[in-house]
Amino acid sequence: MTERPQRPNVPLTGGESEILTAMLDYHRATVAWKSQGLTGDQVRQVHLPSELTTIAGLLAHLTLNEWFWFAVVVDGEEDTWEAKLEQDPDAEFRIPPETTLAQLLAGYETQCARSREIVAKHELDDEVTHKDETFNVRWVLTHMIEETARHVGHLDVLRELTDGLTGE
Repeated sequence: MTERPQRPNVPLTGGESEILTAMLDYHRATVAWKSQGLTGDQVRQVHLPSELTTIAGLLAHLTLNEWFWFAVVVDGEEDTWEAKLEQDPDAEFRIPPETTLAQLLAGYETQCARSREIVAKHELDDEVTHKDETFNVRWVLTHMIEETARHVGHLDVLRELTDGLTGE
């Protein structure tokens, strides 16, 4: 990419919670950076064998994952997507054509802010149970770092194939 992204610094020393949340925020900021400045057609371009692996689809998927893991699993909100995903396991990747990149990015940023608020109410060792499985907040944070970083890699490839731009 032509300009350096505005991403938070991840401390090299400090408390576990501070490092984990900063690492997740770093990857969240990279998601936004890799997605910005494209047209509606570009974010829906299919470059890979799966028609679902688009920049728009990944933004929607990451937004849903932020909501599910933090609002549903950690905070106990009702899972309103469960029935949709039972009917279509890839439902979140299917973006209505009228949805703009600005809307996708705003939705992602809003959900990330909400996730931060939820995490701030908890200690890393706090345990939550969802569907007979118990997780601690540390595990959820670590999982979301992995989930977000993995999709940043997909966004790297998609962005380069879309307009040739690269960057760390």
